[in-house]
Amino acid sequence: MSIRHALLALLAEGPKYGLQLRQEFESRTGEVWPLNVGQVYLTLQRLERDELVESEDAAGVEREGPQKTFRITPAGQDELTTWLRTTPDVAGPPRDELVIKVLVALRLPGADVPALLQAHRRHLVELMQRYTHLKAEAPDSELSLALIADAELFRLEAVVRWLDATEARLAHQSHEQPTARTERAVTRRAARV
Repeated sequence: MSIRHALLALLAEGPKYGLQLRQEFESRTGEVWPLNVGQVYLTLQRLERDELVESEDAAGVEREGPQKTFRITPAGQDELTTWLRTTPDVAGPPRDELVIKVLVALRLPGADVPALLQAHRRHLVELMQRYTHLKAEAPDSELSLALIADAELFRLEAVVRWLDATEARLAHQSHEQPTARTERAVTRRAARV
């Protein structure tokens, strides 16, 4: 997730200060992704350095008090528009921790891969139940929360389907391997005769 671009989107609505940006970000994302206020200010400093936002001080406006208001610049608006139109890079497989665990376990002597798959499947189903419950309890006005819950449910369902496919492939391969070994043994014996 790009905090940089999320802040630009919030600033495209009008000038805001850091704490206000944090609160609006969390509110708009269904309060699922808490944001550290320090991260907000660090991101705002970088955006200001890159001339994508400007603060009251940079705009020549002096203000009393600790809060500095930021506004998006035309370059920031262009950056935001480009980001919104750019499709995500999904060309290569992601470095998914679960996939890596399974691949490592396949080569690890004594690893019970079916048990590993089952443990992860159980955990994912529990998470899916939590998101389903969260979505059911959310008021109709919480569109952001419902969309996030749907996205997570679809993502988790895809991972469960991958675990199912992996388990089926492993079962199929374990049934084939003895046959292949038997064929090789028969071939070797025939070659000796």
